[in-house]
Amino acid sequence: MLALALIAAAIWAGMLLFWHGFWRADQRLPEAVPGPAAQRHRVVAVIPARNEAACIGPVLEAHAATTYDGTFSVVLVDDNSTDATRAIAERAAKESARPITVVAGAPLPEGWSGKLWALAQGISAAPETDYLLLTDADIVHAQGTLSRLVALAESRGLALASLMARLETGRPGAGWSIGRLLVPAYVFFFQKLYPFPAINDPGASHAGAAGGCMLVRRDALEAIGGIAAMRDALIDDCTLAAALKGMRRGGERPERRPIWLGLARDEVISLRDTGALGTIWETVARTAFPQLRRSWLLLAGCTLGMGFVYLAPPIAAFGGALAGNAGTAAAGLLGWGLMALAFWPTLRLYDGRVWEASALPLAAVLYMAMTLDSARRDLMGKASPWKGRTYSAMNRRPKA
Repeated sequence: MLALALIAAAIWAGMLLFWHGFWRADQRLPEAVPGPAAQRHRVVAVIPARNEAACIGPVLEAHAATTYDGTFSVVLVDDNSTDATRAIAERAAKESARPITVVAGAPLPEGWSGKLWALAQGISAAPETDYLLLTDADIVHAQGTLSRLVALAESRGLALASLMARLETGRPGAGWSIGRLLVPAYVFFFQKLYPFPAINDPGASHAGAAGGCMLVRRDALEAIGGIAAMRDALIDDCTLAAALKGMRRGGERPERRPIWLGLARDEVISLRDTGALGTIWETVARTAFPQLRRSWLLLAGCTLGMGFVYLAPPIAAFGGALAGNAGTAAAGLLGWGLMALAFWPTLRLYDGRVWEASALPLAAVLYMAMTLDSARRDLMGKASPWKGRTYSAMNRRPKA
C-alpha cells in the first residue's frame, strides 16, 4: 500500500508540475476595453432553442441589453419546441431594441443532431457577418461580454473564442447540495482532460471549447465546411474546436488557426439547474461513453486510472492510520493533499470552502459511476433523452 500511495502522490505532483498548469483555473477573459476597430465588426448570435420556456425570456433580454457598439443581432431557431418557447421568443423580439429574428425550425433530417441542425438553420438565416456567437438558450451574457470576446479574438487573430459558463451549484438559499461538489469537480475534470493553457497555445495540438458560448469567425467556419461537416457530433463544441485548430480527422487538413478557451465567472452564466444529482447524472451519462469513442478499452483504462489516482491516497491515509503504519498514512495524506491543492483554484471560483477540496475522491467515484452507466446504456441500446428527443445509443440517430 505504501508503494501505491507514493505512486499516486507522484502522479499528482507530475500533473501539478507538468500538465500545462491546467489546475490553476487562470484562463480568464481579459478586462481590456475594446478599441474602435473591434467594435466595427459585425456579430450575429445564433441560439438553438428547444423547450426552453423557463430560460429564453431572460436570455434574450440579456442579449438585447448588450453594450456592444457594432452591428449586433440575434437569430433564434425554435427547434420544434412543444412548450411556449417560440411564443416567449417572439414577444421578446417585438420588445427588444436589438434585432431578434425567430426562425421556425424545419423537421430534423437523418444524420443530424438536433442542436447542430438548429445551428445550421440559424446560420443560414443570419445576415452577412464577421463573427457568429453560437450560444445556448439557457446562457445569460453580461452586458460587456461580447465586446471583450471580440476584442480578444481580434487582438490574437482567433478563429474561436469560447467561455465555459458558470454553472448553477444549487438553488439559492437552499443550503448545501451535492452540486456544490459535483459542479466544480466537473469543471476540474474538464480542465484536466482539455488543459486550457495548452488549448490556448497556438503551437500545441490540444483543442477544446465550451458549447454554451463560442464566438467563431464566419470565414473560419466556412473554411472547414461549416456546421454540416460535423452534423452528427454529440460533443459538438470540442469537435468544432479541433476542426478550427487544424486537428480534424479525415479529409484534407485545414490551415491551423489559434483558438482560446477560458473560464467565466460573471461573464456568462447558465440558468439551467445543474445542482441536482439527477440532472448531472443524465448529462454525463448521455455523453461520457461517446466521448471515450465507445471504446471498452478506454473505458477500462479510464475507470482503473481514476480509481487509482483519486482513491489510493485516501484509502492509504485511513488504512495506514488504522494499521499504525505512519509511512503509508503520510504518503496517502501527501497524495490527498496534492489532489486538494490542484482542486482548490477551481473550487474557489465557485466560492467553495477549503474542506470541500478534500471531498474530490467522492466526486470522482460518482463520475465514474455515471461513466459506467453511460456505457451500460450504450451496450443495452438504450436511448438518451434530451429536450424531448431520444438519441439512439447505437447509431446516435435522434428521434423526435
